[in-house]
Amino acid sequence: MDSLGSLNAFVQAAEARSFTAAGRRLGVSSSAIGKAVARLEERLGVRLLHRSTRTITLTPEGVSFLERCRRIFSEIEAAEQEIAQTQHAPRGRLRVSLPLAGMLMMPTLSAFMRAYPQIELDLDFTDRLVDVIDEGFDAVIRAGEIADSRLMTRILGGFRLLLVASPGYLDARGVPQRPHDLAAHACLQHRFATSGKFERWPLRREQGAPEIDLPASAIVNTIEPLIYMAEQGLGIACLPDFAIGDQLDRGSLVTLLDAHVEHEGLFRVLWPSSRHLAPKLRVFVDFMSATLFARDASRLGG
Repeated sequence: MDSLGSLNAFVQAAEARSFTAAGRRLGVSSSAIGKAVARLEERLGVRLLHRSTRTITLTPEGVSFLERCRRIFSEIEAAEQEIAQTQHAPRGRLRVSLPLAGMLMMPTLSAFMRAYPQIELDLDFTDRLVDVIDEGFDAVIRAGEIADSRLMTRILGGFRLLLVASPGYLDARGVPQRPHDLAAHACLQHRFATSGKFERWPLRREQGAPEIDLPASAIVNTIEPLIYMAEQGLGIACLPDFAIGDQLDRGSLVTLLDAHVEHEGLFRVLWPSSRHLAPKLRVFVDFMSATLFARDASRLGG
């Protein structure tokens, strides 16, 4: 048990980059944290942390050891929660990273919170490629392929990018019949916050046709403003189907150039690999995979 205490002191100090902050978390003095880490380093025969007057940093050996320690405590937590599951509902803090478009998943996330009120969701919305393990996330939801042997994954569902506009805009400006007609229209562009590049519209190129230089009547780095501007008749936008289900049902947005649009994508949930899923993570993965795209599948007849 003393060894586990030393491991916990090291993990808290490494994550907080401070003996003082780690001591506050564990309710002990900073000197007690420093002594526990020193005993651990002496037993291992290796330096885990570089100390300075202002901060502490991990040595290469410390980085590797921190990942192992996190797995150990994850296993302990999973074991405790599996035993407690027979008496109590899943509980505890669940830290999840989602893309910026994940704001549109809030109805599903809200339903999860109502179903599991004893689980505290800690949500981080970013399009940055986070390191699930090193940054201490329990799970990450992302689109596309993720190649990391340290992670387990489950497909949550598929989505398509669609070109949409309001009926009012199309009445005023005309309906484009071919991709090159878009050059004469107001195009609402999405720019990735991380790379600064425009999201490519998935238009099937005609044989021998040059690349289409789409105009940019407006540029935003999140999806919600694009939906609003398209509904207001300000232009044509390229949007994921899961984000505009209500608008398509109401008819405030309609699709166009369907025969010239070719796209399929997948959303996945990923989590650090281990032998056991903590109950709070297990119910989150099961709930999201069962419900996130259920409405869209029903609407599309899938």
